[in-house]
Amino acid sequence: MSRVESRLAELGLALPEVASPLAAYVPAVLDGDLCFTSGQLPLVDGALPRSGKVGEASECVRPADAKQLAATCALNAIAAVKSVVGDLDRVTRVVKVVGFVASDPSFTGQPDVINGASELIGEVFGDRGAHARSAVGVAVLPIDAPVEVELIVRVAS
Repeated sequence: MSRVESRLAELGLALPEVASPLAAYVPAVLDGDLCFTSGQLPLVDGALPRSGKVGEASECVRPADAKQLAATCALNAIAAVKSVVGDLDRVTRVVKVVGFVASDPSFTGQPDVINGASELIGEVFGDRGAHARSAVGVAVLPIDAPVEVELIVRVAS
């Protein structure tokens, strides 16, 4: 077991199976020493635990719940990275995280939601997990997911 997977186990987490693509793409691509993931949804056992827009209105996904879903997206992205690099200990740096939040029109807390992904990455990778990031509010995401996260990581040869 890699050090990264041991750390995940310490956190009470296990890497999920990589989700099957919803369209014509692959979950991750290795190009030289960079691995790019496709956007990862917060799927758990192939299903969304919550759907809809994030916001404060009663019909919306609460921001705290969306933050947890963003962490699930990050875990799914880490699994996608492993699917192409083999050993997660090869990850030398998480370079960039891009997070999308399906937002109610009045919601402006996208950075706090995507902190769920950033914080998990930091807990898992330590200093190698310090990354640049974008947190973007969007009208809708695939299959009505509240959040989506993609990663760019550098890997050792």
